[in-house]
Amino acid sequence: MALDGILLNLAKKEILDGAQFSRVEKIHQPSREELVIHLRGKGGAKKLLLSVRANSPRIHFTQHAPENPATPPMFCMLMRKRLVNAALIDVRQSELDRVLYIDFDATNEIGDRVKLTLSIEIMAKHSNIILFDEEGKIVDALKRVDLSQSTVRQILPGFRYTSPPPQNKLNILEHSTDNILEQIRSFKNKTLSSAILSSLQGVSPLTSRELAGEFAEHYVDEVSDRGFEALREEIDRLRQIVETGNATPFMLKDETGKPVDFSFMPIHQYGSKYAAEEKECFSDLLDEFYFECDRLDRTRQKAQDLVKFLNSAIARISKKISLQQVELRQCADREQLRINAELINANLYRLGKGAAFYDLENYYDENKPIRIKADPSKSPAANAQKYFKDYRKAKTAETMLTELIEQGQNDLQYLETVADSLDRASTQAEIEEIRNELVISGFMKFKKKNNQKQSKLLPPMEYRTTDGFRVLVGRNNMQNDKLSFKTASKSDMWLHTQKFPGSHVIIVSDNKEISDDAIVEAAEIAAYHSKARDAKLVPVDYTYVKHLKKPQGAPPGKVIYHVYYSVNVTPNKDKIEKMEVK
Repeated sequence: MALDGILLNLAKKEILDGAQFSRVEKIHQPSREELVIHLRGKGGAKKLLLSVRANSPRIHFTQHAPENPATPPMFCMLMRKRLVNAALIDVRQSELDRVLYIDFDATNEIGDRVKLTLSIEIMAKHSNIILFDEEGKIVDALKRVDLSQSTVRQILPGFRYTSPPPQNKLNILEHSTDNILEQIRSFKNKTLSSAILSSLQGVSPLTSRELAGEFAEHYVDEVSDRGFEALREEIDRLRQIVETGNATPFMLKDETGKPVDFSFMPIHQYGSKYAAEEKECFSDLLDEFYFECDRLDRTRQKAQDLVKFLNSAIARISKKISLQQVELRQCADREQLRINAELINANLYRLGKGAAFYDLENYYDENKPIRIKADPSKSPAANAQKYFKDYRKAKTAETMLTELIEQGQNDLQYLETVADSLDRASTQAEIEEIRNELVISGFMKFKKKNNQKQSKLLPPMEYRTTDGFRVLVGRNNMQNDKLSFKTASKSDMWLHTQKFPGSHVIIVSDNKEISDDAIVEAAEIAAYHSKARDAKLVPVDYTYVKHLKKPQGAPPGKVIYHVYYSVNVTPNKDKIEKMEVK
């Protein structure tokens, strides 16, 4: 769901209640489209995230502040210069549009008090963050818009700030329910939910469908009086929510615990397909919903070269294996080459030079007649030697191809585990460790960067089961090896998803008997930290560390084991996050 104007209005009230008169301590710009403002006031320290990503524009307090770049961008430096030590005095909304204005009491270069306003415009790919002064003059914008990009509204330093063009929709705080219904009825050729979306300011498609209820997909002129009476009641209920701010944050999750939608009101249109979960506040709702999506996008941006390399390498090796398998199948006929050679040699006394083929009895197959192709320019003995030569060549090729295919499949399996680790990486340090792993493994060449600092190695992720056992999880293949063969003791339990790339997981026994409950919970953690994290039922193998072996010459993360048990689990994100040791 997109963040609509009504939910933004409710989030605005939370921001104002939680941060009014707070002072700006720090400002960070984690990416080109994000800004994090660190505030401190009577309620303590808070981090206000402003994001104008095309697929997730929003504003809310966050517990998951993204990792910051080593060098702050120019826009971030300007925001620090203008807003650090400024007090947040107000948060305003343009009617119920998706535009918020954050007013700051700041000081200029000569120490005079000035009012600065930070505007966040939530409009999909046109979303923007703009700073302007009390005279309405733009100081700067996260996304500058010149005449070549828009002839209607330019956003450049020194230009006068103008609000986004208004939509022809009705504000529920300013118009009666009768006026709103009249506007909806005017869209006769639209479905009722589309007509509500076109008529009412600040509602999303999800909210429109919820208001329309069972008549959502009916055309307006087909909706009965009963349908419009039900719609009147829903609009009045929505008006009360907006006027009083008395709303409950709801998040819808599928059976694996993955968030699929959110709202400020109960959602009935999905029936029992998704479970509704209440959140304490709208910031928590938005923070949790967008965290995983943004984490993946952020990782892809920071590791574009790695993603491109891995995709290219996996495609290249897969194609090479396919071609080698075709050649190997051709080698399967090598025995016939040997038989042809021996049959020719056995009949040299009756064969002459110049024949294009030899008709002989195949004593390998009950003396059935067989026609063997021959080179007329060669003698029968030379033709037999040619078949023997082709046979030896095919036999050698089969041996080599078998080894090459096996090596290629090992490389492919390894690169898929690296790609899985990269998909789950959330920090620059994790990405750099994966890059270093590929260099050590010989798949990438080392490239030294200017002023490159040696990053500190990250520890394994740590969890604690309900009954108190520590669970350690490797972040990448190099760490998997270290965890399984150096960190873990022989009496610890090792877990890994069956037939899926994923992390090595260790239950630290501390010389105690590991409970069945701890094994199941650790298996859920292993499933979550694997390529099968979204599957409904994931098989996970578990065995004692003493049963693990590292094949000679095997790539990082590759182990073999023969003594093991398996358990089927369904990873639940909420449950696993509660077990995480932070």
